[in-house]
This record gives sequence, C-alpha cells and structure tokens, in this order.
Amino acid sequence: MPAQSPRKAAAKPLRSDARHNREKILEAAHAAFTTQGIDAPLTAIARRAGVGPATLYRHFPTRDALVTEVFAEQVAACVAVLDEALADPDPWRGFCSVVEKVCAMQAADRGFTAAFLSRFPDAVGYERERSRAEQGLAELVRRAQEAGKLRADFHPADITLLMLANSGVIDGVTKDVTAGPPQLAAAASRRLVGYLLQSFPAGGSTPLPPAVPLGLEQIHQV
Repeated sequence: MPAQSPRKAAAKPLRSDARHNREKILEAAHAAFTTQGIDAPLTAIARRAGVGPATLYRHFPTRDALVTEVFAEQVAACVAVLDEALADPDPWRGFCSVVEKVCAMQAADRGFTAAFLSRFPDAVGYERERSRAEQGLAELVRRAQEAGKLRADFHPADITLLMLANSGVIDGVTKDVTAGPPQLAAAASRRLVGYLLQSFPAGGSTPLPPAVPLGLEQIHQV
C-alpha cells in the first residue's frame, strides 16, 4: 500500500500572497528544525521567512502544527521505506534495509528524529502514519526472527533504541565544530549502523539484558 501523506488539505484555496508566505515559513522552519531541532524559536523562524509572528501564527497556530507540516513528507517517506521492506521476500534484507535507510534519514535531517518520536494529538494523519510504522517494524522483526536470521531476543523497541543511539552520534558530531564537514555525521552514522547490524543476526551466545518497553511516542518524552 503506498504511503499516504499526513498533510491535511486546506479548507479553501489561499490567495497567492498568503500561499507564498506559507511556503516561505515552511522553508524557513525546515532549515531551522534541521540545524537546531524542533525547539527552534518560532520568532526566529518568522524573521528568517521575512514575515511577522502574527503571519506565522495565522498559518500555523501551534508549534505542533508547524512541525507536523514540515516533516509530513519525511514521515510518509519513512513509511514507504517500511512498506518496501515488508514486500521484500527476504525478511533479513528487508530488516537491514529499513535500519540503514531510516538512520540515513536521521543523519540527513537533524529535526526528523525528534519530530518522528514526538506525539502530536491534533495531527490525526501524522499519528496514524507513525502508528502504522510502529506496527510494520514489529511485523518485520517477527518475520526476520521466524526466518532464523534475527536473534530471538531482539525486541521491536530495540529499533527505537537504535534510533536514539544514531541520533546521539549525529548530534555529537554536528555540535562539535572541530569535527569536520557535515558529511562526517553521515559517515559516523553508517559506521555505527554497520557495527550494530553485525550484532543482530541469530546465533549470538550471550543473552541481552531485558528489553526496555518503550514505544516511539514515549522515547522523546523521556
């Protein structure tokens, strides 16, 4: 099933000037969220877009509304990656593909992780897409385990822990101005994912500590 964008349709067409302002706000917000995270000041976003705070709030009454609109396409892309993996006849290859591609998305867009892990009660479509992603991840884990490829004590919640670990590496490299160019964060992410994927196959003799029962919506709050 193709991913449905959680972006809501406008109640009525916007005038050309209002539509232009809206696009400028979205562009400025995406740039700010990518570099600073989803807590970037809204007043700074309005200034960057060349509009007043009142104009920003007229289009996006809350921060949640702005964040969900900015990252709607990324969430839909994440779900599409999962759908493609579920359609792969090789469960292990599908599992590895999801891990690699979602972690690459994190490295490319710093605000994506926080947005994906946050809960926005008013964004029904957004929540539905993320819930579908969570269910799909659990199904992918189950298939890989039943195929004898993924270690039996791997828990779906470990995907969230992996995302957090990857996010920590990306943030650490990004915040260190002496670390080098932005591409270094992507390279560090790929290295971490490579290490982790080598620890996931079935056959490990040392049991893991108990799984942490946290879902995608809970991790950001913690």
